[in-house]
Amino acid sequence: MDDITEHVFDTLIIGGGPGGLTAAIYLRRFTRNIVLVDKGNSRLCLIPVSHNYPGFPEGVPGSQLLVNLTEQLTRYGGEVRHGEIVGLRLEDGMFVGDYLDDAGDTRPIRALTVLLATGVADAGLPIENWREAVAAGAVRLCPVCDGYDVMDRRIAVVTSETNPVGHALFMRSFSADVTLFDRGKESMLSEDERRQIEVAGVRYVESPLLGVTMSPEMKPVLNTADGESREFDVFYPMLGESARSKLAADLGAETGDCDKLVVDDHQRTTVPGLYAIGDVVMGLNQIAVAAGQAAIAATTIHNALPWALRPPVEARPAMRPRVASLGHAL
Repeated sequence: MDDITEHVFDTLIIGGGPGGLTAAIYLRRFTRNIVLVDKGNSRLCLIPVSHNYPGFPEGVPGSQLLVNLTEQLTRYGGEVRHGEIVGLRLEDGMFVGDYLDDAGDTRPIRALTVLLATGVADAGLPIENWREAVAAGAVRLCPVCDGYDVMDRRIAVVTSETNPVGHALFMRSFSADVTLFDRGKESMLSEDERRQIEVAGVRYVESPLLGVTMSPEMKPVLNTADGESREFDVFYPMLGESARSKLAADLGAETGDCDKLVVDDHQRTTVPGLYAIGDVVMGLNQIAVAAGQAAIAATTIHNALPWALRPPVEARPAMRPRVASLGHAL
């Protein structure tokens, strides 16, 4: 019988990407009584192979890294509960999350602390065969992650609202063939920014980008308002993003650009007992960063909670059953 509603958990973790799973592993190893809820669709699954995550010299597919982390969590009595937390509130000094399960039923989950690892939602651009293009490496989402992997290729980048030329200049570290496209009807570039890309040797197409199609060889073809179509090896759409921070914001947590949560050095939001890690917080969107933040947050949570003192060996049952779910402490 599922007794998830009968417990008061030490921590409710919302989001089962690399950050949420790492935090869950830490907290289970601290013998904390936790529950992790994830609705699926982690952005990590969009990564065909990550070559900049430590410990994998040949690279690791994003989906495989999720499998590895989930398996590691199960070794400490943890699991991922599929579903969604659709509401979060404070009642009687504890957090209550409204858990919508896969069957469509909503039940309350109570916890002393909450860790938000919900990531971001990408803004859109019309790109043909989006998932196939990402899987083939023709469309890429993170210059920091894989700029090295597209060395000396023909690279197309689109302006972004917060830093129109920054990503194009960044990619010049890896290729001499970089072209910047404008996403709006009017140029977003200042005169100073135009000079910067000219000095750097970045070509600039001012005619607005209308959409992206894929050639039979899975090469991105950028189609602009002037009727031109230009083929490249790699396209960085720089989609823009919006943090999935509404659960925290509704509780009064401070947010910044792109709705990202503001946290302190221990990953604490401005709401006591509410923590956040990964892409949902202000900072660099990287798997390794999310994992490091998870370690910091989990350790802080453990130290902030009442001590879970382990009984003497002689006071324990002769045989201890294997932990079957996150609802049962070791």
